[in-house]
Amino acid sequence: MTSGKYVGVDVCKRWLDVAVHESGQTWRVSNDAEGFASLIAKLKGIEPSKTAFEATGGYERRCVKALGEAGLAVAVVNPTRVRRFAQAMGIAAKTDKIDAQVIAHYASVAQPNAQSAQTPLEERLAAYVERRRQLLSVVVAEKNRLTTCSECMRTDIEEHLAWLEKRVAKLDEDILACVDQKEEWRERSQIIDSVPGVGPVTATTMVAELPELGQLNRQKIAALVGVAPFNKDSGAKKGKRKIYGGRAGVRRTLHMAALSATKCNPVIRAFYQSLLKRGKDKMVALTACMRKMLVMINVMVREGKRWKYLPA
Repeated sequence: MTSGKYVGVDVCKRWLDVAVHESGQTWRVSNDAEGFASLIAKLKGIEPSKTAFEATGGYERRCVKALGEAGLAVAVVNPTRVRRFAQAMGIAAKTDKIDAQVIAHYASVAQPNAQSAQTPLEERLAAYVERRRQLLSVVVAEKNRLTTCSECMRTDIEEHLAWLEKRVAKLDEDILACVDQKEEWRERSQIIDSVPGVGPVTATTMVAELPELGQLNRQKIAALVGVAPFNKDSGAKKGKRKIYGGRAGVRRTLHMAALSATKCNPVIRAFYQSLLKRGKDKMVALTACMRKMLVMINVMVREGKRWKYLPA
């Protein structure tokens, strides 16, 4: 275990509860610019090895960014793992103060990697991709409503759908323009887009949300995205392998790309059909195709080469 002080921050909409694992010191600051400044000043006096935040779906982002810009090492940790760590330690109670202490203790044991600060361009691209995903979920909901709505509401829903589709198209333009501003992104996007079955949406999503592409081995990149099957064995029992966790946004776009690739990509189509012939369930076979595509793309990005079959 690395020596040093570890700080845990439990986040809610209005405030941040902070705890130092080694000393047991705790305090609370507001979740705003004034609170961030107060927290940074106090942390610089403590000089922690790492400050860990529990992912909350967005409420932690501004503070994480502020601490990163102040030169502090910051990690965002998985809340499920933190909760299971608390259970393993026999901590049944749950308050904001206790949660902050648990996060700090978890960080001291798990040693999560520090999060690198995003550049303004990286932040903008990530925001565009996330916003596009949000609007598409609304599009799907509105299309579902259109099939069962009253006739008097049909025009209203159709107009809303037309507006949403225009906004999605504008975001597509913004995403491509953003990618074009950085030569590395543009080249990476072109490499990914060269794979049959992969389109601009999958390519730009991978550029924005999977910067590790080309830097990790096949096992690690598959686990990072959440397409690596994990064993469930105990004694003589051989459990069913299942995928778990990972980056949901990348996995969703990769799922759609794999569906397309089973029809138009000769390598993936042959692989998919061979799995079906061996009696594999369609979803299991499709997940295997997702993993194969991801590993192939990972190799292509690492070597800077466009589509050509590479054993995966």
